Amino acid sequence: MKYLVVGLGNIGDEYKNTRHNVGFTILDALAGASNIVFDVNKRYGAVAEYKFKGRTFILLKPSTYMNLSGNAVRYWMQKEKIPLENLLILVDDIALPFGKLRVRGKGGDAGHNGLKNINQVLGSSNYARVRFGIGNEFNQGQQIDYVLGEWDNEEQSKLPERIDAAIEIIKSFGTVGLERTMNQFNNK
Repeated sequence: MKYLVVGLGNIGDEYKNTRHNVGFTILDALAGASNIVFDVNKRYGAVAEYKFKGRTFILLKPSTYMNLSGNAVRYWMQKEKIPLENLLILVDDIALPFGKLRVRGKGGDAGHNGLKNINQVLGSSNYARVRFGIGNEFNQGQQIDYVLGEWDNEEQSKLPERIDAAIEIIKSFGTVGLERTMNQFNNK
């Protein structure tokens, strides 16, 4: 069984520790804990292969920038022959409080340009996603600065535990399926 797990983010050091790059951060943590390395010279992004309980997870950090993530997702789905039901997108969400994780099997883009582009390119929004709450502690008109801002000290202290929980969601998605993963993690 093969799965494509895509962490959304923007390439470049200036985005590395920002809230908007939490998808990249989760995949980097999974790779680090598993002693696997991303090949940064792949088409449309950095790619690593993670094996767990007989499953193969293709981990993708698109190099297309957030707003054009759909091209990378489509390419790797086709290249690895991964069906839509085995796609999992990791994305930041300002509508959720910091650290709240919500697993969904489908849905709209909620104003997120990365999801919007994926929906357009794939012609569907019927794919699993993990929404990682980054909160909305910003003044009117400051959303971009907040989303592209770095985690504050309190968030940074709690981030490792929430990233570990997101990694458990990835493993669960591949081993017990979407429904059981939603039941297990959405009420925490």
